Amino acid sequence: MTRLRFGILSTADIARKKVVPGMRTADRVEVVAIASRNADVAARVAAELAIPRSHASYEALLADPEVDAVYIPLPNHLHLEWTIAAAEAGKHVLCEKPLALTAGDAQRMVDACEAAGVRLMEAFMYRLHPTWTAVRQLVASGRIGRLQAVQSWFSYYNDDATNIRNVLEYGGGALMDIGCYSVNLSRMLFGGEPTNVQAALRRDEATGVDVLTSAILEFEAGHATFTCAIRSEDDQRVEVYGTEGRISVGIPFNIPPDRPTRVSVFAGGEPPVAPGVEVLEFSTADPYGAEAQAFAAAILDGHPTPVPPADAVANMRVIERIFAAAEGH
Repeated sequence: MTRLRFGILSTADIARKKVVPGMRTADRVEVVAIASRNADVAARVAAELAIPRSHASYEALLADPEVDAVYIPLPNHLHLEWTIAAAEAGKHVLCEKPLALTAGDAQRMVDACEAAGVRLMEAFMYRLHPTWTAVRQLVASGRIGRLQAVQSWFSYYNDDATNIRNVLEYGGGALMDIGCYSVNLSRMLFGGEPTNVQAALRRDEATGVDVLTSAILEFEAGHATFTCAIRSEDDQRVEVYGTEGRISVGIPFNIPPDRPTRVSVFAGGEPPVAPGVEVLEFSTADPYGAEAQAFAAAILDGHPTPVPPADAVANMRVIERIFAAAEGH
């Protein structure tokens, strides 16, 4: 094979508006099919996105011999069932974050894919964008000295009780939906797991989901702190602090696919009034395209996925520790 043939398991907004258009920028990927539980919806979305085939059920897509891999953008509580079904059908799986509702379920998914001989990767698209490739290199090279701390914020406003992000049993809430990014990037930059976790959260009285969650993650080399919120002004940012400088990442997670991105490196000068600063600009790149291209390359070229599936299990373990720390469990 020269291209990995993807089937999209759902007509979810993220698939239609972001992931499929992003995949089209990846030259080693081809989107060949999409499925819905409604035949008319599947056919309509397939026509809108110029996808060759539509399927009236998820099972039918998994039975399609022309599909090599599936992308799963289903609600969190359905990831376990359909990842295992895809593995049993012999399909590689790119599954939206968070991988599962619990670390135990995530491990079951990893085990099922390993047993079936297929690849599994959690879809944290930001990690494979050139911006974050560069930030990781800057930290590793000692550009800001020794890494001390990572601070991040991620928020949006959504109080629609019918939205899946506000349904507790579907895995809704701030920490599962967006705090998982802050956990992931903190573990990525420190290159390990937190030795201690402290946290606080507030839940919505009507829905039960956490709407404001903050955590301190203590690593051997330093600290990561973050707040995530789903009843606040839309915003996201990351600051990476070292002994000799800091890195500021604007729009770190929902990276725009249609414009260049920038990272500011502060070092020297006369901080805080007049610090030395270098602004690094990166050419336009679709984060979903970069993710799909890297996933496809791993399968087509026979090497490990850029983010191993065990990382998704580890991320869920930290999320569980944050909930436990915040609620005294």
